[in-house]
Amino acid sequence: MTNPTNLALRFIRPDVQAMHAYVVQHSAGMVKLDAMENPFTLPPELQAQLGARLGAVDINRYPGTRIDDLKHALARYVDLPAGLGLMLGNGSDELISLLSMACAVPNAKVLAPEPGFVMYGMSAQLQGLQYIGVPLTADFELDEVAMAEAIAQSEPAIVYIAYPNNPTANLWNADTIRRLITQVSAYGGWVVMDEAYQPFSSRSWLDEIRRDPNANAQVLLMRTLSKFGLAGIRLGYMVGPTALVHEVDKLRPPYNVSVLNAECALFALEHTEVFAQQAATIRAEREKLFNALQQLPGVTPYASEANMMVLRFTGDADAAHRAFEVLKAHKVLVKNVSKMHPLLANCLRLTVGTPDENAQLLAALTSALS
Repeated sequence: MTNPTNLALRFIRPDVQAMHAYVVQHSAGMVKLDAMENPFTLPPELQAQLGARLGAVDINRYPGTRIDDLKHALARYVDLPAGLGLMLGNGSDELISLLSMACAVPNAKVLAPEPGFVMYGMSAQLQGLQYIGVPLTADFELDEVAMAEAIAQSEPAIVYIAYPNNPTANLWNADTIRRLITQVSAYGGWVVMDEAYQPFSSRSWLDEIRRDPNANAQVLLMRTLSKFGLAGIRLGYMVGPTALVHEVDKLRPPYNVSVLNAECALFALEHTEVFAQQAATIRAEREKLFNALQQLPGVTPYASEANMMVLRFTGDADAAHRAFEVLKAHKVLVKNVSKMHPLLANCLRLTVGTPDENAQLLAALTSALS
């Protein structure tokens, strides 16, 4: 007799059935330091203004020209260089999926350093592209020789470079990246610079594109408003050569950005000074947190250019897991990345929070290490 469950899944791809769904940790009542969110809300007066704006939106209509207004506002915000186009995504995740879809020709490949953002590989797999992960060095730097060899052998359609990287939070050597871009560009591949954490970084590849547009003619740059302070509205954007952006934009679902999300983003771009001050506070807190973590025995923090950092525990193989559980018992939620990749063995990833949240994190860590 046929198993009803097996029959119901008959047309679900086997690789999809073998996958694990993305799990969001329950955070009610916790100090939430697991998802690289901006911990600051809008000031009350701006909350009231935004509420009035959203209340006046015509939610009975599909998104229209307001989306174009948002694209123009973002182009002004980034000072979009001549010759580049801009498109919107429902978060950077959608943009990554659309890129995989656009490049899904026979035998196409996607390559990225690892550990890195899981969606690069997942989106490639779901679109039928081969994914190639190239391990970083032990100190989380690009292994240029290994990258160059893998690129030469496979000629990937897309090479992702997260700048700074998630979860390691570091910026890689610019000269190395320039050489890799030259190599990939020579056979017509694309390098995608993923700047999700740009508000907290000391450098942006957009400045490199402005400085030498010819050398970066095969480069796309992605950003998101999630780390800007709007993780809840799911809005990403990508800039690159107009002709290429036009082709990828053909795959974008109609009305992929809602009128409410667009109005939130436009409102935020009218108050960039508020979010810039929040980012400055986070950067200052990041340095304080890093210095404090350096004083704790039994852990090694890694310097960060994002709003997170990796912390490695010494001791046996379960030291990070035990610390994670102690932190949870103290109502502090971080990300246990120790099983994500061999290079992250015994590591936790911490989001930089408010001063009070960081103080609670340090107190809980001290307890975990005692």
